[in-house]
Amino acid sequence: MAIMNRSCRETLPWRAGVFVGALALVGGAVPALAEDAAKIDSGDTAWMLTSSALVLMMTAPGLALFYGGLVRGKNALSVLMQSFIMMALISVQWVLWGYTLAFGPDHGHVIGGLDWLGLRHVGLTPNPDYAPTIPHQTYMIYQAMFAIITPALITGAFAERMKFSAFVVFSLLWATLVYDPLAHMVWGTGGLVGKVWGALDFAGGTVVHISSGMSALVCAVVIGKRLGFGRESMPPHNLPFTVTGAALLWVGWFGFNAGSAVAANGLATSAFVATNTATAAAALSWMTAEWVGKGKPTVLGAASGAVAGLVAITPASGFVEPMPALIIGAVAGVLCYSACNLKSALGWYDDALDVVGVHGVGGTWGAIATGLWATARINPDVFAPKGPAVSEGLFISGHWGLLGYQLLAILVTYSLAIVGSLVCLAITSAVTGGLRATEDDEFAGLDLSQHGESAYAFGAGGYGPIGQSAFAARPVERHGTLAAKVAE
Repeated sequence: MAIMNRSCRETLPWRAGVFVGALALVGGAVPALAEDAAKIDSGDTAWMLTSSALVLMMTAPGLALFYGGLVRGKNALSVLMQSFIMMALISVQWVLWGYTLAFGPDHGHVIGGLDWLGLRHVGLTPNPDYAPTIPHQTYMIYQAMFAIITPALITGAFAERMKFSAFVVFSLLWATLVYDPLAHMVWGTGGLVGKVWGALDFAGGTVVHISSGMSALVCAVVIGKRLGFGRESMPPHNLPFTVTGAALLWVGWFGFNAGSAVAANGLATSAFVATNTATAAAALSWMTAEWVGKGKPTVLGAASGAVAGLVAITPASGFVEPMPALIIGAVAGVLCYSACNLKSALGWYDDALDVVGVHGVGGTWGAIATGLWATARINPDVFAPKGPAVSEGLFISGHWGLLGYQLLAILVTYSLAIVGSLVCLAITSAVTGGLRATEDDEFAGLDLSQHGESAYAFGAGGYGPIGQSAFAARPVERHGTLAAKVAE
């Protein structure tokens, strides 16, 4: 007993020291955790989670309905499927390696490292480099929604003719080899375009719209024209879908642009107002240009004009005042309308849903316009000495510096998108045995040939009058093929 008591007395100081030390560690950790919690602003976090949901809504149902209504009925499901499956595909890619490549610690000013692979070290405490008042994972999931919609935009260029297997492989490659490096160069810590040169892109004029527009041009040229392009009528099968999709894009875009303030503050309000103003102006200007040029204002024209305005104001939304936003939108409507008409007049490439004319041209104009009207009155923290930009916009300061870097950023985006897309298409073709559906499959429609389903229960294969007339106009020479079965 004495031995036991002595042992206890001898070990008591040690045990007490461990206990006191543990209490000290815990006591020290509590203020640290409390300090981290204090840095998180619940209002900012709520706004950013809401914005994330709004941007996701832009892909589906927004873009899905917008594109789905523009194609022929026999391809409606395939287009809806592409937008829908993109949400799943890129969400997984972003968690596994996309986010770390785009926003991880800088490597050579062009790519992020693999430090955050599988979201390692991306937790619930703020990251001061990107968002000091919200959890790091909140910022990550917000950026995931941008990564999802950007390759989805490209699908409008190769609609109605690309194999689903090729679409999946190409989208995964493009997100990794084009989107992620470009996002790092523009928005990442130490990025060449945004942090070294000081070019401005508030919400994705270069990263999202120019990149998707130029990649769409490459895809349209490489994959080739749809069967019957230029000879057969290929009108939209469901314009109510398209207008509904455009309206959802308009609403969701507030998360896209105002959310890029990464806080519920005055800058978010300014971006919100600029976005709405430019969109309204572009819808009216496209409608008016079409009314004057073709004699009637169309629903499709008004919807397309709204999307053009949304695209053009994206890079400038956090840097310009309301009146320049109105001008940016008004010019975008007429400019994108003219670009789409020029494509039709030239006829040398088949950009099925005018991704090039709206996103490529509109995004380019928006990036240039940012270099014309960006002002410290709206966003004082981006200009020297606080920020990387060399000057305010040309029309504000009289200096050409910012505009020059905006043009350089556009050229870098063009180059990366074009070269990267060619590489992705080449790899995809080698992996999947070709990019395009067979002629019989394309004639039958991708809904049936790729997915074994029909969007509608009436008409031949569920195509309705448009699909039936198309089959009637094209004789079926051999039986046994999918196209022949559908026609019968």
